[in-house]
Amino acid sequence: MSKEDRIVALEEQVAHLTKTVEELSDVVAKQERILEVAERRLGMLMEAEALRQSDTEGSIALADQRPPHW
Repeated sequence: MSKEDRIVALEEQVAHLTKTVEELSDVVAKQERILEVAERRLGMLMEAEALRQSDTEGSIALADQRPPHW
């Protein structure tokens, strides 16, 4: 293999690796956005549940109540 052929092969490999890194960077950025949305939603759900529990404080939790047919 000549020196020029080796250089061309290395350039091709670098180009391929650069493309792969860029694609992976895009994937990570997308996952970060998805994770941020999920964290916000989880926070909202936790706040709503805490509010719901504080509103029913002093009464029996719905899960612990007997069904009406008993």
